Amino acid sequence: MTEAAAPAAVVHQGDKEADHHAYFRPKDAATLILIDRSGAKPKVLVGKRHDKVVFMPGKFVFPGGRVDKADNRVPVAAPITPELEANLAKGSPKTPASRAKSLAVAAIREACEETGLCLGRKADGKLPKLEGPWQPFAEAGLLPDPSGLFLIARAITPPGRVKRFDTRFFTADASAITHRVEGVIHADAELVELVWVELGSKPL
Repeated sequence: MTEAAAPAAVVHQGDKEADHHAYFRPKDAATLILIDRSGAKPKVLVGKRHDKVVFMPGKFVFPGGRVDKADNRVPVAAPITPELEANLAKGSPKTPASRAKSLAVAAIREACEETGLCLGRKADGKLPKLEGPWQPFAEAGLLPDPSGLFLIARAITPPGRVKRFDTRFFTADASAITHRVEGVIHADAELVELVWVELGSKPL
C-alpha cells in the first residue's frame, strides 16, 4: 500500500527514514475528507500546511492525525453505522470492532482541531463532560457525530520508516458541519489556509 500522507502529526527534525530501519508497528490514524455538494460541482476541503513544518511543508492536505487513547471513551451523538463498522473490519491487519469507533471519532477530532469545523449533534439531556480537544463541542452543546462517515480508503506506510501510520480515509458531507471555531486558521497554525477545491480541477 502507499504511504499515508494525511496524518497531521509533524515529523521532527531528528527523525530519519531508512530502508534498513528496524520494524515499527504502524500507528492508527484517521483522515476526514469533507465534501460540499451544494453547488454544480462537488468540492473537497484541503488545508495548506505551514512552510516551517518538516512533514509536507506548504502542501495542501486533508485534515487528519493519529488516534488518541481517549477517542474510544468520548461519548457520541450516534454510533457509527453497521456498514462502516463492517468496512473498517476488512483488510489486513484486521480492525477489531472496539477500534472502529476510535478511528471515526479521531477523524472528527482532528478535523475540528485543524480546521475549526466540527461535526456534531445537540446532546439529548445533560451534556456529558468533554475536555481537551473536545471543549469546542462542549461549548456548543454538541456531541461528536460519526454516524455520517463513510470509509473510502486505507493506506499503510511501508516498512523501513521511522514514522509509520495505518490511516483510514473517511468522507462526510459538509452539511454535517454544525459548529465553527474561529481563529483556528492563522499564519502560525499548522494549517494556514483552507480551500474548497472542485473535484477534477488542477492540483494546487
